[in-house]
Amino acid sequence: MSQGFSTRAIHAGYDPDPLTGAVNVPIYASSTFAQDGVGGMRGGFEYARTGNPTRRALEANLAALEGGVFGRAFASGMAATDALLRATLRPGDHLVIPNDAYGGTFRLIDKVFTQWGIDYSVAPITDADAVRAAITDKTKLVWIETPTNPLLNVGDIAVLAEIAHGAGAKLVVDNTFASPYLQQPLALGADVVLHSTTKYLGGHSDVVGGALITDDEQLDTDIAFLQNGAGAVPGPFGGYLTLRGIKTLAVRMDRHSDNAERVVEYLAGHSKIEKVLYPGLADHPGHAVAAKQMSRYGGMVSVLVNGGLEAAQDFCARTEVFTLAESLGGIESLIEHPGAMTHASTAGSLLEVPDNLVRLSVGIEDIDDLLGDLEKALH
Repeated sequence: MSQGFSTRAIHAGYDPDPLTGAVNVPIYASSTFAQDGVGGMRGGFEYARTGNPTRRALEANLAALEGGVFGRAFASGMAATDALLRATLRPGDHLVIPNDAYGGTFRLIDKVFTQWGIDYSVAPITDADAVRAAITDKTKLVWIETPTNPLLNVGDIAVLAEIAHGAGAKLVVDNTFASPYLQQPLALGADVVLHSTTKYLGGHSDVVGGALITDDEQLDTDIAFLQNGAGAVPGPFGGYLTLRGIKTLAVRMDRHSDNAERVVEYLAGHSKIEKVLYPGLADHPGHAVAAKQMSRYGGMVSVLVNGGLEAAQDFCARTEVFTLAESLGGIESLIEHPGAMTHASTAGSLLEVPDNLVRLSVGIEDIDDLLGDLEKALH
């Protein structure tokens, strides 16, 4: 019988240690592993860049959460992004990316991979016909985030998978914003799922990491070669912290979603807010698709502030419970100005974000304190 999400989050990837009975995976702080004769590896471990028991447990857990077969952990979400791009693309190849992609993803593709003969096109992931039109005979990847960062647009994973596969390309879904608790892209037809585990999976703003999960054995083999060969792997302590965070992912995501819904309700009625961007709103253009493929709408909220750039940055500077900081997905609430912070690299490009945009990562604090903080900041 298949186990529920929280049961998998707590138990998948590790059984109590047979020698000591330890219920949590140990932090295997070892760079190398003794062999029983030349080539006689214990459990397949030889050198910690190639494999570590703490990392192995994390990778098995990540695969179980996404309903996948293979999981690979990396030192950051961008390390995972880089490995996937190099595993799937060769000079002359092409990929399609969202027209509001995460700034770090855009920067890596636009500033680095184009120098190695990789071409890309941008398309709104909300428009299946536009994505189809952006595909060429050299397209190998259709790369989406849903919801997108930071505009919270929603792409129909099943439809986009069909379009990508029809063109002989693979569909990559960055599932960082939703988390596997709220959305399962592999079940909807995606070929590979990407996470910055720094965000909701780790969940406590104390560890940086990334992950790739797939059912494709050859793709996993290619990813594993780069994971070892290039070496952007997480250390055992980071792996342990990520696993520790994952155990409470379901209860945290429910609280993030509860709080975000109340924040959205408050901001939607505020005179200083021009528009609230949140897939849970009935008038959000992607609401119907989000309702179909997500169990809830998550903890990320973006707003357009009346008064332009100055008003948006003033809003960011005036909060107290919401901390002005980059990143997202932690237990504490964060606020940021994407145009000057996380998405500064998109300035002047097709992916440039509005200068009055503010992004909120709604944490799990008491909701009355969060609403009071926003009221004071917008006063």
